[in-house]
Amino acid sequence: MKQIPRCARDDKTGSTHMLIAFNKPHGVLCQFTDRSTPPRRTLAEFDLPSGVYPAGRLDHDSEGLLLLTDDGDLAHRITDPRHKQPKTYWVQVEGAPSGQQFDALRTGVMLNDGPTRPADVHRLDAPALWPRDPPVRFRKSVPDAWLELTIREGRNRQIRRMTAAVGLPTLRLVRVAIGDHRLAGLQPGEWRKT
Repeated sequence: MKQIPRCARDDKTGSTHMLIAFNKPHGVLCQFTDRSTPPRRTLAEFDLPSGVYPAGRLDHDSEGLLLLTDDGDLAHRITDPRHKQPKTYWVQVEGAPSGQQFDALRTGVMLNDGPTRPADVHRLDAPALWPRDPPVRFRKSVPDAWLELTIREGRNRQIRRMTAAVGLPTLRLVRVAIGDHRLAGLQPGEWRKT
């Protein structure tokens, strides 16, 4: 598997490209503008360096690590499924996962756009995360659990569709790593150059 470089040097110009790790809050679009009425929150409110753009997406209702760069080739290496960059998520699901559900995720799940690649998955103690706004709904009568799930592809809403397909609807989804890049202490709305 190819590693994502920490920074890329353009041999033609000698310039170094930027790679930014950003903790995207819940309810923020992975774009800088929104033409909806009323407008939704975007990346524009976080004082990110000019000229960087998201390398991939993270759903409006998901949180966590988003990489941004000013280098199109680097963005392609991060997002193209052929490079098989692992993306790791902490997923709060509704229900008590069974061995059969774990096995299904580990072997690949059939979705409406075809089977997924096998995922790495295991149960996780509830992580110490920032409060989500709005909070995740809580029902006394329905148990929930946390999973750490790693995939090497990136279809639209894939994690949510995978957990739903095995009977474990997603309540909260936080991406904590892309390749060697980790969230590592960034709070919602914070970013750093990597």
